[in-house]
Order: sequence, then structure tokens, then C-alpha cells
Amino acid sequence: MANSKRTLFLKRRLRVRNKLRKVNAGRLRLSVHRSNKNISVQLIDDVRGVTLASASSLEKDLGVVGKNNIDAAAKVGAAIAERAKKAGVEEAYFDRGGFLYHGKVKALADAAREGGLKI
Repeated sequence: MANSKRTLFLKRRLRVRNKLRKVNAGRLRLSVHRSNKNISVQLIDDVRGVTLASASSLEKDLGVVGKNNIDAAAKVGAAIAERAKKAGVEEAYFDRGGFLYHGKVKALADAAREGGLKI
């Protein structure tokens, strides 16, 4: 019986998150979501259940509204690094969800690292 793309994605997302939770207990999570039209990222404290900072390509001040390419991902990554510093966060773990670490997701992570966030 063949699995659908969605089912495979959900299985991969659970597998990635569960492995990361075991290794990085107590650290903040940098969670990425990528759609066909946009990319967004959140800095989440799972212990308290709150989002400390977020950035998205939907924000007008980033200048990439409606774009979903590597340049937009890099700007979103730089923005989340800056907002994490304002929130007093220097270190987090990178949760790519079910998305492959390639292209836009990789560009976002690299830009966040260049911005000073340790992931």
C-alpha cells in the first residue's frame, strides 16, 4: 500500500521532532514552516508553551511579500536572529519539521547563524 506525500511528510516531521526533543531538552526550538508561497519561522519555548519571536515572508518591512525564494528565506533568517537577540536568546535548536534541509530551509538556517544565533 503506497503512502501519500502528506503521510510521509507527517511521519518525517514526527521522527525529526522526537529525536530533537530527546537531545535538546530544555533548549528553545527554532521551528520552520514552508509553504508554496511563503516561509515563516518561530522561536518557541516548549516548557512554558510560548512563542518568543517570529518572522515571516508575509511581513511588509522585510520587503519580500509574496516571494518564496532563497533570498526571501535568507532575509527571514536574518530577521529571526535579530529578534532572538532582542529577546535575549543566543542558542536554540533547529527544527526543520518534515522539510528537507536543502534550498530555502538551509538558506534560512545559514542566515540565522550569520546573524549570531547558535543553532
